[in-house]
Amino acid sequence: MANLSEMVTGAVAAGQRVAAVDAAVITKLTQMAGDLAVNLLIAVLILALTVVAAKWASRVVRRVVGRVRGVRQDPTVVSFIAQVVRVGVYVIGFIAVLQRLGVQTTSIIAVLGAASLAVGLALQGTLSNVAAGVVLLILRPYRVGDVIEVGGVSGSVQRLDLFVTQISNANNHKIVVPNGKVLGDVIINLSGQGTRRVEIHFTVGYGSNLKQARHVIATTAAKHDKVLGDPVPWAGVTGLLDSAVQVSLHAWVKSDDWWQTQADLYEQVKVALDEAGVEIPFPHQVQMDYAPPSAGPDPTEPFPQPPEPIVPPKRKAAPKPKLSLPRRKAAK
Repeated sequence: MANLSEMVTGAVAAGQRVAAVDAAVITKLTQMAGDLAVNLLIAVLILALTVVAAKWASRVVRRVVGRVRGVRQDPTVVSFIAQVVRVGVYVIGFIAVLQRLGVQTTSIIAVLGAASLAVGLALQGTLSNVAAGVVLLILRPYRVGDVIEVGGVSGSVQRLDLFVTQISNANNHKIVVPNGKVLGDVIINLSGQGTRRVEIHFTVGYGSNLKQARHVIATTAAKHDKVLGDPVPWAGVTGLLDSAVQVSLHAWVKSDDWWQTQADLYEQVKVALDEAGVEIPFPHQVQMDYAPPSAGPDPTEPFPQPPEPIVPPKRKAAPKPKLSLPRRKAAK
């Protein structure tokens, strides 16, 4: 009986220990589940706050930067700065979410650094375009809406991204130029200044009155309502061509009026020269009667013969010296 009671007591004690372990495990699991739920809830709240904060910061930065006098008229720079701020807020929020979930962000940052190095080596050309885009956004040699000439093409700038510059030419062709090529080439900003000079070369005949031609050209240009009065339009002789005299016109206009004013001056000056009786010649050839002289008689004296070349006498070779070897005395 004593053994039976001891066995029952041991079994009850073992059961109590097992029940205590199970209760501890359940309590631990419950605590872990509660902590995970709390962390997930906090992570979701941080993520939601990150999205809201990114939009708010982007909007505030766009508003503040838009008030700066140097960049408020350039939407490209404003959008770029707002986008950088938005991405920065997203990165900070994601790191906070990962830390709240218990992820070791140090190792993740190290892995991302190694991956970014490998990607950077593989995308050297693309990253060079990104660096060139940042430099273009900082230096701003042109803005959206400017008419530029770069890489052998010209047109109006429609968009400036981190990778490419989008241009639209006069035929409404979409031209995409990499920023690396733009930064490494000569950039001609045709509308970067407030005014621009119209330069047209006219030709008049050699028999025309040049002073009259200059007066007609300059006066016609000055009467145009888009031509500026300061500087005054100038006309002068700039070349003597094969069939005409070249008279050039220099007139200053606003950059936006350059194309139409140039076309108007071509037409108006042509009409004014015709009314003034000034000839505008075209390339022509003059036929002339040419009679070559008759051939002369044959020469009576023979042609002089070239002198014979003088051959220098050959030099005799000097006799070679004979080497005498000493004779050995015969042994006695």
